[in-house]
Amino acid sequence: MLANTTPRILKTFENVRISYVEISRFVESSKAVSRSQRPRHGDLCKSNNIRQGRRALHNSSKFLQEAAVTTGASSFLDSYKESISFSPATHEISDLARPPPFEREEVVLHGYLGGRTDLSKNFYFVPLLSKDLSHSIQIVSSAKSPAGRTHPAHERLKTYGLNTPVTIRGLLKVREPAASKDLGDVKKIKNVEVELWDVQSLNEFPKEIITTPETVFPPELRHLQIRSEKGLREALAFRAKAANLCRDELSNSHGFVEVETPVLFKSTPEGAREFIVPTRRKGLAYALPQSPQQFKQILMASGIPKYYQLARCFRDEDLRADRQPEFTQLDLEMSFATGEDVMQRIEALVTRLWKDLLDLQLPSPFPRMTYTQAMSMFGSDKPDIRLGMPINRIDHLIPADLISMITSLTKPIVEVMIFQTAAVLDSDPGKTRKFVTEFMDSPEAAPFLENPEGGPGIFVYDSRKPLQGLQPFGFEAAEEVERLLEPEDGDLIVLQARRQAPFYGGSTPLGNMRLALHKAAVSQGHLKAPQGFEPLWITDFPLFSPANASEPGQGGAAGLASTHHPFTSPKSAEDVDLLTTDPSRVIGEHYDLVMNGVELGGGSRRIHNAQMQRFIMEEILKMTPERVAEFSHLLEVLGAGCPPHAGIALGFDRLIAVMLGKESVRDVIAFPKSGKGEDLLVKSPGLMSEDVLKTYHLQLREGD
Repeated sequence: MLANTTPRILKTFENVRISYVEISRFVESSKAVSRSQRPRHGDLCKSNNIRQGRRALHNSSKFLQEAAVTTGASSFLDSYKESISFSPATHEISDLARPPPFEREEVVLHGYLGGRTDLSKNFYFVPLLSKDLSHSIQIVSSAKSPAGRTHPAHERLKTYGLNTPVTIRGLLKVREPAASKDLGDVKKIKNVEVELWDVQSLNEFPKEIITTPETVFPPELRHLQIRSEKGLREALAFRAKAANLCRDELSNSHGFVEVETPVLFKSTPEGAREFIVPTRRKGLAYALPQSPQQFKQILMASGIPKYYQLARCFRDEDLRADRQPEFTQLDLEMSFATGEDVMQRIEALVTRLWKDLLDLQLPSPFPRMTYTQAMSMFGSDKPDIRLGMPINRIDHLIPADLISMITSLTKPIVEVMIFQTAAVLDSDPGKTRKFVTEFMDSPEAAPFLENPEGGPGIFVYDSRKPLQGLQPFGFEAAEEVERLLEPEDGDLIVLQARRQAPFYGGSTPLGNMRLALHKAAVSQGHLKAPQGFEPLWITDFPLFSPANASEPGQGGAAGLASTHHPFTSPKSAEDVDLLTTDPSRVIGEHYDLVMNGVELGGGSRRIHNAQMQRFIMEEILKMTPERVAEFSHLLEVLGAGCPPHAGIALGFDRLIAVMLGKESVRDVIAFPKSGKGEDLLVKSPGLMSEDVLKTYHLQLREGD
């Protein structure tokens, strides 16, 4: 019988695929073959296939190997069937840390095995870690019970490795509190233990993966990063609490309606690069939304007075520590509202987040600074005001020959900054020179040395030298600088020239150097990292900025691009008048919320009138008719009696990172992308096959 079925079994083996479904089908079909294809005794004597089958059975090692596969498949299928039938837990392990315990109660616990401690081959301890890896309880295993009965669970437990997920059944017993230390981030439960009665493995953990408190897993093993790093798990839990609090504050306290807007949108020139999603309809594609901006404005015209959502957004931009190609923002819009209304609502929300989650009281109201003030005083549109180090303009004070030493520009603006190192470098000019020399020789200084408008002029204040080390300033200018900056021995004075032009963009060279010098001093231990939280509103941004070839903008022909987006409203009636005379001077009702030098979010009052919106696009930005037509849906909505409205979007990832003091948003996102936009765990993005390209009517360009 077996010999006659051998060719059939061998043929079946050739079609085996290692998957649960196909292996299951294979096992069932093999049983069916065994039952239905069983030959008669007379056929066994007559068939040549019998002898061929017997030779194959005895001579083919391949058959034996494949038969072993069948046995192995059956084994892990049986194991899997057992693993999906396990007893529910009677307690959470962490709950057992709360007195009073229920002594001598039978318990069923779920968790992960820790490292076993063998006192002898018949007696050992093993910690059982809770499901959230926050607590552990000691499991006591003995080969025999007090009554002398053998415990099969004792031998089974020996075969299970570290990190194995298990179900434990046993007797909860009071123990003398041990003096042993906690297991790293895992808190030991020391007043009770569990006498092992039974144990069931629910899966295996690879033995080749070494896990110790010092193990650092790469991004390719993100699941093990999260499992092994308490900080990551706590950050994700904190993020969830913050999201719930935002929903409570907006929905329950202030009547906002959470509305989900589409993720499959269309390509429109809002200002950032988009991700395109091709369809099977030739030539047609969706775009993933840069933000829900247009949909939330549509909602304002739809009779939804207060909208919000935690929205997924997508931008195909160069990545850095605080950017991801996909990110979450807390998006909010209010009808019949001004920017002031929105700022007050967000200020209350942020204040509650800090109070409820960090037990910290932020200043009220948040201080405010215009864009021009921020750029003038700190060289940044998102200044960290904790650092101090304000910038002053002094080109009217210093001699022309000094200006010519630091720049080739004609009639430049010259600014000065003092970096007060005297207190931390012992008022020793020599130590300051050493520090600044090392900094200027480092790669971090390259952008400042290569500045086409001129490098920085650096002076160390030294009372032992003529004019205290400020000889190039001349007597009168040195005196004015001393009066302005009040330097002490060892302080660093930095000059920087820039073109005589209005501010645009996010920073100036001197503003960047201010940050770089402070960072270097902190990294070398000369300064302590700044502490606390300092919120700041930045207002009155220019409505338009010079178009930048490296940014998509709106693609207009005017040489201007919207600083925020093309839907931002001019701030005042005077600014509306400037649209027809000098658009570059128009101020927009645009506001950013900054915390500790990080932009948490930005918003604006929107243009709610279709004619005004069309005027901005066609006459000011000079967008082509084709590009304006891409906004036809919005123009139609605005023309249907849309009320005035304003809103804001907070970068939720950055918000959580700032609250937790994380350097990168990757530390508060479960599955972040790398600096190249790749998910190293799941290996995305993936290559498109020829079949996929064909399905979506795509073709790769040669040479790209």
